[in-house]
Amino acid sequence: DLNFENPAVHEALRKVLDFWLQMGVDGLRLDAVPYLFEAEGTNCENLPATHHYLKQLRKYIDDNYDDRMLLAEANQWPEDAASYFGDGDECHMNFHFPLMPRMFMAVHQENNFPILDILEQTPDIPDNCQWAIFLRNHDELTLEMVTDEDRDYMYRVYAEDPRARINLGIRRRLAPLLRERRKLELMTGMLLSLPGTPVLYYGDEIGMGDNYYLGDRDAVRTPMQWSGDRNAGFSRANPQKLFLPVIIDPEYHYEAINVEAQQGNPESLLWWTKRILDLRKHHQVFGRGTVEFLQPDNPKVLAFIREYQDERVLVVVNLSRYSQFVELDLSRFSGIAPIELFGHTEFPRIGELPYLLTMSPHGFYWLDLGDREETADDQLPTVYSDGDWRGLLEGRKPALLAALEAFLPKARWFRSKSRRIRRLVVRDVQPLGDSDQPVITLIDVEFSEGDPETYLLPVALTTGEHQEAVFEHHPQAVIARVEGAQDGIVYDASIAPGFADAVLEIASSNRRLAGRSTRLAGVPSPRLQEIVAESPSASRAVDLEQTNTTLVFGETAVLKLFRRIERGTNPDVEVSAALTEAGFEHSPPYGGHLELAMGSGEPAVAGIVSGFVSNQGDAWSFTLDRLARYFDDALSSQHDANQLLSSLRSDPARLTEAVPEPVSELIGDYLPLARLLGERCAELHLALLQNSEAAAFAPLPFSTLHQRSLFQSGRAALKRGLDKLSRNLRNLEGSTAEIAERVLSQRSQLEARLRRIVGDKIDAVRIRCHGDLHLGQVLYTGNDFIIIDFEGEPGRTIGERRIKRSPLRDVAGMLRSFHYAAVAARHGEHVREEDDRSMQPWDEVWHRWVSAVFLSAYLQRASGSAFLPRQESDLETLLDFYWAEKCIYELSYELDNRPDWLAIPLAGLADLLEP
Repeated sequence: DLNFENPAVHEALRKVLDFWLQMGVDGLRLDAVPYLFEAEGTNCENLPATHHYLKQLRKYIDDNYDDRMLLAEANQWPEDAASYFGDGDECHMNFHFPLMPRMFMAVHQENNFPILDILEQTPDIPDNCQWAIFLRNHDELTLEMVTDEDRDYMYRVYAEDPRARINLGIRRRLAPLLRERRKLELMTGMLLSLPGTPVLYYGDEIGMGDNYYLGDRDAVRTPMQWSGDRNAGFSRANPQKLFLPVIIDPEYHYEAINVEAQQGNPESLLWWTKRILDLRKHHQVFGRGTVEFLQPDNPKVLAFIREYQDERVLVVVNLSRYSQFVELDLSRFSGIAPIELFGHTEFPRIGELPYLLTMSPHGFYWLDLGDREETADDQLPTVYSDGDWRGLLEGRKPALLAALEAFLPKARWFRSKSRRIRRLVVRDVQPLGDSDQPVITLIDVEFSEGDPETYLLPVALTTGEHQEAVFEHHPQAVIARVEGAQDGIVYDASIAPGFADAVLEIASSNRRLAGRSTRLAGVPSPRLQEIVAESPSASRAVDLEQTNTTLVFGETAVLKLFRRIERGTNPDVEVSAALTEAGFEHSPPYGGHLELAMGSGEPAVAGIVSGFVSNQGDAWSFTLDRLARYFDDALSSQHDANQLLSSLRSDPARLTEAVPEPVSELIGDYLPLARLLGERCAELHLALLQNSEAAAFAPLPFSTLHQRSLFQSGRAALKRGLDKLSRNLRNLEGSTAEIAERVLSQRSQLEARLRRIVGDKIDAVRIRCHGDLHLGQVLYTGNDFIIIDFEGEPGRTIGERRIKRSPLRDVAGMLRSFHYAAVAARHGEHVREEDDRSMQPWDEVWHRWVSAVFLSAYLQRASGSAFLPRQESDLETLLDFYWAEKCIYELSYELDNRPDWLAIPLAGLADLLEP
């Protein structure tokens, strides 16, 4: 031992301390700190000289170093150990030795008393200090701070073999002590939620074993098991040269228990530990919050509330090996619905009565009890920045994270609005230039259910007049206010000056944009230079309801920025390039795309560049305009709408009759345009069929197996949709309720209609299609149509969107779009409410005859092609099936989003029930 009475010892220790702290060490553990000084007639513990020296040491560190820490090892009862915090001027942290064995006792005794008893004896400590809590000391489960009776109990329970005992402790690792995964998770969950900073010992995160046949404390000092290679990946040396051997016990053999194996298994103990540590880091309440222990009648359950600022978390732990229930007095939180933090599952609301929870064996809950009142739209979150604003997006928990979590669900391009966000992670930040330039941010979003998603979000800071302009013209783009070095706002930079030009430059050149782990690069086609040959005029972001962001460069080029980032070849790029190569003139010419490399694995597509096509808007808007005139004329028409429908049969597969003169007069020039649109859609499919040499576009024949697969997916969708309709039936009124009841009563007939596709093999081929064809995906030029947006249905994965299908699925999508347009126009401002009922047959006249003309033109133009079935009955079967498939999708969508429009898909399904 050193002679701490000698000042030369103090000076020598300062030099040692300087050596390590200047090297970058964050903290020092003070071993056996109560015994630094000696005094005759005492046990040398807790001497005033020791505390005086620690204050001097602390002052020296504070005066010379930032963010450094002293951790005391004082194996004493809480009231004695707490003295080594001083008045916040001695050690920053201190091990809480008495708590550890009592956690093990509580679990084996299935009683919360040992934990409650020792924490009740733990005094308050200074605000700038913290206890360090642990499940094992570095060499043993130490039993010094227990009674003799408790020590005997712990030996009997956890160290039956005397060789596992050492001094006043047990030399075993956590996994052999607890022996099962659920107990490991339970103890770790308690460790991370009780007051204090958790300390983990190496190997416990993977459930390593031990070897107590080795001498002294070496039982738990064996090499870390990194892999199943020689020496467990710890060293390449001759195994006999290792200081200690690796574990070869059959149950804990290093070839089975190692980091490499568990890293590849997302359900392993290692990944579970990573996830729970990450969850704890996202909730400051665990590290800084107060604790209030509840007193349930069931002693097998430990329950306490952690609270910090506006965050409250209820922790409930089942110490028993059997299922338990517990009733908790939570009446002061009445009205709050607890949210389980791991899965973000919402529990029943708390009331005035005791709150009942059922617990699985050795299970635990972390329940968020925070108030979740909606923030007013004008109450933007505020973040603080004392330097470069881009720092708000950096670090383990970026300052902007909470603001982004509030912003994303409101963004029109965010796809999973109905799912609860569990957490966000800023994967990477790619600066476009200096701090006054935007950055491209990649954000990983995890949900309480389903797969995670990655989104691309350009972010910029603006101040002054431009800040006010953003608020006035693009309030939905604002993410948060910024105060500090620069006062302003951070916002979605897709509307920022210069952003579009910078991204187009990357797409059309060899410039690379790099972040920490990702790289954005342009993949220009030979035609891109021709597209952007002229210097483009001012760029702008198109303000449309889209799942992506469209940037327009004068009348030169269009760049679509994909917001959801998915690995793999985006169909929009693939199909656009194929159509351009095939010489198809009725889609925008493909110019190139932006490729995003994200480490190993396939890159993703972040954007696509195409040539600008002059147009008068999309066909949906054009159609609604024509329908407004149509309804004006229909109001004064002398014809009987029902008579004009009588010559038509309900099923759209048969709408091929000649158009009566009254219908032609009323619908006017839209009929020849519908005929033209049918031809263009057929030409699109013929062009895609033409590109059959590429494997991705090679046609595939129908097969009975594929037909059965179609039926199975259609049947499942029908069941889910009708079950949802049944649950919502009581909320429907009038004619919508009537038709809903009719559809529900005939679900077996609908299933039978779908089952027709399972008959004989259909003699036709499947090809790559548009995938999401409707009037909104078509531009009207004034005398022709341009088909756009080939990425497919946004709700499907890239793999699903690349599946080859019958082009008749696109046709059915357009037929459904005509139906929607007619009803939307009838409910619009051009038809008075009192005229709505009388106009209902007229919207049927319009959409049925327009559908007939469109379908007739399509079939005539595509006649003889390999994708059209040779048998008319097969054509009817496919159109029936895809019509029903679209209606079923629409049914679920309208139930979730627009219940007032539910009658449209219900009418579509009812059509299939017509004889």
